[in-house]
Amino acid sequence: MAELTEILAWTKRAWNGIACRIAAAEADKGVEKARREARLAGRRVAVVTGASGGVGRAPARRLAEAGFDVALFARGETGLGAVAREVEKRGARALSLAVDVTSCDEVERAARRVEFELGAIDVWVNDAMTTVFAPLEEIEPEDFARAVEVTFLGQVWGRMTALKRMRPRDSGTVVKVGSALAYIGIPLQSAYCASNFACRGYFESVRAELLHEKSRVKMAMVHLPAVNTPQFDWSAIDRYPQPVPPIYQPEIAAKFIVQAALGGQREKVVGSWNKLLVLAGRLAPGLGNQYASLGAWETQLTSEQIDPRRPGNLRSPLDSSREHGAHGGFDERAGGFAGPSFLTNLPKTGLIFARAVKATAKEKVELYRARIDQAA
Repeated sequence: MAELTEILAWTKRAWNGIACRIAAAEADKGVEKARREARLAGRRVAVVTGASGGVGRAPARRLAEAGFDVALFARGETGLGAVAREVEKRGARALSLAVDVTSCDEVERAARRVEFELGAIDVWVNDAMTTVFAPLEEIEPEDFARAVEVTFLGQVWGRMTALKRMRPRDSGTVVKVGSALAYIGIPLQSAYCASNFACRGYFESVRAELLHEKSRVKMAMVHLPAVNTPQFDWSAIDRYPQPVPPIYQPEIAAKFIVQAALGGQREKVVGSWNKLLVLAGRLAPGLGNQYASLGAWETQLTSEQIDPRRPGNLRSPLDSSREHGAHGGFDERAGGFAGPSFLTNLPKTGLIFARAVKATAKEKVELYRARIDQAA
């Protein structure tokens, strides 16, 4: 009896193994069929994470205009449905999938479905982010961890999933959408800045691995300036937050994101003012900290008081039942470096920058004197 039971158990395991192999073979055939259909139609396939609103929504539309079918990953189903319709209006196929990028398994399952339904992934744009907008001492540890999981680990899982498919084909491009805050940390955004600094290190390391392999898979980073998105409606603090001028529209960001996806540029800092700050920070370490301490606290806050119970999107999407689009509430001020909003405040900004230079020089002198005293 025991032998019969063992034989039946072995038979069941063997049959399950055969069934799994058959299912995998059928899935592979489906993927190959989707790839062939996409190639015959002359279309490529792109994935955009964080696609339901803000910056992610604009490149999804632009990729559709550039001849891509677009897979849209985000948590908010209403926002996903809206951007899917925008993609389809531009003559492309859209596949919207509710995905939490903090789960590597969810991202992997979604990627499998993309390749099965649309074809091989040519471009992967990692844009999903969230943040905790508050001084560090007011941030709960679990909230800080969640922001880092979305903004940094979401990039890690997305890139790992994309490269798993692109490496064997030796083609494709992964674009990391981030911020100039990957170079300069500012107050009230410690979790977001930390995540972007981490993303830079991760990018450099993985890109070096691809170069070592002589892989033709490309990686790019696009460091954005302040962008007019709904994120400022979704972050909680006692006063209404705002992007630090100069403010740009999401369509400007989308232009450079798609350029990176198609052109293979390694890294791009968007915005003349951001380029100046990044360069100054490299030439004079510590200058960015001084400038941020003097000019990046009040400029992130309006005078409008808000209800501290206002919901945020840290753990739950705010576009599940209502879509918010790509733009936030700062359209009138989003003119970029040459916009009136920034130019009007340029004398004050220049004064703050001069004070930051003076404070940096003073800090260096004090450090030099301390070293002289130690040597003596």
